[in-house]
Amino acid sequence: MVLSTRKLGTQGLEVSAIGLGCMGMSQSYGPADEAESIATLHRSIELGCTFLDTAEVYGPYKNEELLGRALAGKRNQVTIATKFGFRIENGKMSGTNSHPDNIRKAVEGSLARLNTDHIDLLFQHRIDRDVPIEDVAVAVAELIKAGKVRYFGMSEAGVANIRRAHAVLPVTALQSEYSLWERNLEQDIIPVLRELGIGLVAFSPLGRGFLTGEVKRAEEYPENDFRRNDPRYQGENYDANVAAAQIVRDIAASLNAKPGQIALAWLLHKGNDIVPIPGTKRRKYLEENIAAADIKLTPAQLQSLDDALAPDKIAGPRYAKTLMTTIDR
Repeated sequence: MVLSTRKLGTQGLEVSAIGLGCMGMSQSYGPADEAESIATLHRSIELGCTFLDTAEVYGPYKNEELLGRALAGKRNQVTIATKFGFRIENGKMSGTNSHPDNIRKAVEGSLARLNTDHIDLLFQHRIDRDVPIEDVAVAVAELIKAGKVRYFGMSEAGVANIRRAHAVLPVTALQSEYSLWERNLEQDIIPVLRELGIGLVAFSPLGRGFLTGEVKRAEEYPENDFRRNDPRYQGENYDANVAAAQIVRDIAASLNAKPGQIALAWLLHKGNDIVPIPGTKRRKYLEENIAAADIKLTPAQLQSLDDALAPDKIAGPRYAKTLMTTIDR
């Protein structure tokens, strides 16, 4: 199969209906495997999954460099999203920095690492509370005028900052965590996105792997694996969440599908303005994820999933306290 496309926002950006989150190729989920990651990127293009998501802070820098190498001769076949907004010191993330001069510096670095002359979709990675969002929007508008960026996005922004930014420069997409087990956007954020004509790029659509059904307790993951410190993978939270996610496994079995495919199909049924970007560094899982686009869920199945994985059925916050402070809610 070759994926269909969806429109993100109302400024003209069209991307594959499922994208590829590239972060895990360089950090957070075990050792890197460059050869398999590059093979996965090439296979993704073959299957029409051409919306690729990265960021300068992934690695840091290593993920953009990987894409730059992998996409040699293939740049015009893909849509690249990357992000600015974190301060990087001594090879580590250190707070936020969305001052206009740093935005310009970050973009020049990303262009060089990605080996391209333009970024298709540029996200502010997190709101910088020391910089008015209007200043950020003006800086990105200048980069768009210069031809270095095509569309403006925000990540994990709240309603007030979305509205303020959009009043200065149309926001094409918001990137935020959204999945069967993280639905904090439904009450306030998604209605505003639809009012303003902003698309949603859903990261961690598989609950950092939890919704695939192939999970272990936090302590069973290596020290350098993000899930080791994920509250939802720990102790009693893990037990409660495994039980809540049983419905995903049951529906998957009834359709001869994988649980992760059901989780992605649920997202795709939530609206044509939503594009999930499941992350993987292996061709096997990429192909499984893309096949989710062919799965049709009935209204009854969708309701069962909604009910079983309602917010009050999920145990534990999605991040540890330090990371939660970076979310603009």
